[in-house]
Amino acid sequence: MQTDWSEDIVIENLSDEPSFSEDLSTILDRVAHGGKSIPHVVLNMAAVTYLNSSNLSQLVKLRNALLEKGKTLKLCSLCDEVESLLKVTGLNKILRSAPDPLTALAGIQIETGGVK
Repeated sequence: MQTDWSEDIVIENLSDEPSFSEDLSTILDRVAHGGKSIPHVVLNMAAVTYLNSSNLSQLVKLRNALLEKGKTLKLCSLCDEVESLLKVTGLNKILRSAPDPLTALAGIQIETGGVK
């Protein structure tokens, strides 16, 4: 379920497959076809218990697409298994995370000098 937290930040509450892939595809489409209204994205992964290789690929694609547009991707509320997987694959170095949605939102605002 996607929530526009502000004009410039979207929070996506993710869950396990099959909705994980569908939800990320929707966000990728928004980034690809959003014109100037591309938001920063927070992925609340509190309900995600595992990720497969396709999911990891989608996360990297989303991160790269947002980076091209000067926007930020922040993951939050990772369970221990998902956090460990990101560390083992080295993706924790490019996919930034926060302990909860509020911290992720504050981090984006601080990093970008406020939402613009």
